[in-house]
Amino acid sequence: MTSPLIDTHAHLDFDRFDADRQDVILRAGEARVVGIINIAIDYESAKKSIAIAERFPNIYATVGVHPHDVAQIDEEQLGPLRELLDHPKVVAIGEVGLDFYRNISPPEVQRRYLRLFLGWARETGKPLVIHTREAEEDVLAILKEQNNSGWRGVFHCFSGDLKMAGKVLDLGFFISFTGNITFKNSRSVEVMREVPIEKMLLETDSPFLSPVPHRGKRNEPAYLHYVAQKIAEVKGLPMDEVARITSENAQELFGFRLMNIE
Repeated sequence: MTSPLIDTHAHLDFDRFDADRQDVILRAGEARVVGIINIAIDYESAKKSIAIAERFPNIYATVGVHPHDVAQIDEEQLGPLRELLDHPKVVAIGEVGLDFYRNISPPEVQRRYLRLFLGWARETGKPLVIHTREAEEDVLAILKEQNNSGWRGVFHCFSGDLKMAGKVLDLGFFISFTGNITFKNSRSVEVMREVPIEKMLLETDSPFLSPVPHRGKRNEPAYLHYVAQKIAEVKGLPMDEVARITSENAQELFGFRLMNIE
């Protein structure tokens, strides 16, 4: 039997799962995905993520605001949002970061809130779930400006080149890959080949980025094994080893221990 997997980045609170959320979670368990971290994108998403985590023992939540959404932050919600970090099922701050690909929120607003969330990470000791697109150098510059060492976290759905991956690893972050590594001619495969498995996490980013053979359909945590299989194939490692090490990495970073991980 394949070692259990942990999906470190899913959005099961999204309305695309409203009709069958419990079935999706049951299918994940049947596929040996024994832990899921549900990632918030704003205040309402954080509350929904926590509600899901309260209902299902092996689901955890995060608190944060996606860079696309920071321009819509209600300043009066920052206090309540910060208080959610004290919930026992909240394991990280995220997803937060910079996204200059679409610039849905102005870059200066994105930078301001990233600095705020980094302050929360310093106050709480919780790891960061970093979203970055066409803004990697800016994110790294802010991390170094705030504190050049001591950060913990993950750059999710990594899309940078090998040089950028080295800079991320040098700061002590994990790197996470999703279903896009199964796509034909994916540029992320060569980067994934070189990232040490000891610094790697797995994710689906459900409902997005469904792996082959489900590309174009709604993604879900049960499909995580396709990501693990691709990593095992490219790195020449047994699937069990990829599952075991990445699951250990997730538990180490996010500070939980799953009872049914064996």
